[in-house]
Amino acid sequence: MRDILDVHTHTIASGHAYNTMTEMIHAAQEKGLEVYGITEHAPRMPGSCHDFYFHNLKVVERQYGDLELLLGVELNILDEDGSVDLAEPYLGHMDVAIASLHGPCICPGSRRRNTACVINAMKNPHINIIGHPDDGRFPLDYEAVVQAAGEYHTLLEINNNSLNPRGFRQNARENDLQILRLCKKYRVPVIIGSDAHCAQEILRHDFVLPLLEETDFPEELVVNTDKTKLYAFINKYRGQ
Repeated sequence: MRDILDVHTHTIASGHAYNTMTEMIHAAQEKGLEVYGITEHAPRMPGSCHDFYFHNLKVVERQYGDLELLLGVELNILDEDGSVDLAEPYLGHMDVAIASLHGPCICPGSRRRNTACVINAMKNPHINIIGHPDDGRFPLDYEAVVQAAGEYHTLLEINNNSLNPRGFRQNARENDLQILRLCKKYRVPVIIGSDAHCAQEILRHDFVLPLLEETDFPEELVVNTDKTKLYAFINKYRGQ
């Protein structure tokens, strides 16, 4: 499978990652990516960037030779209403916006409550991707989530970090298989994300690829194969 983009990564600005923006961009170039995204953790994540960081992303170049750089945010979903921790108009100015459930920012709730958190976040037109919906610490009604992703034109991420045996998310493999089978059933696209926190992890999708094979997941529903598929979902290009 052609795999030419990775838009869920972090630099030292997120507070718990280990390379600079320049180092990460250079690594993305070396790996032959066509589109590379840096999506720092939003302000409610302990140790991450202040709002001002996201306000000032306009000063950073977006093209590095053949590599297109997307700069955005991994938001924290804060409540059952789907509230997140970057206000408008700045959220709408992000090239790409991921929204995720993170333990430091919201306590896991019931399956019904967690599902409401995610689906209501999808209703925000400036949220493009739901990050690592496979974390079993936040149980979800996957059928409802997948159907909502189709309705609200939001990508569901299959997160390589979640599947790493050294990781801390629970039941990710079983949950990802369920997500993929439902996305296949309802024809809902997915995006593979490395969730890299250091340069060598960029484009690391090795734990995800066997799950795509196991589910016989249609290549046309994986946006990583063609940047124009991604463009249909993200703030930078949506509506063009």
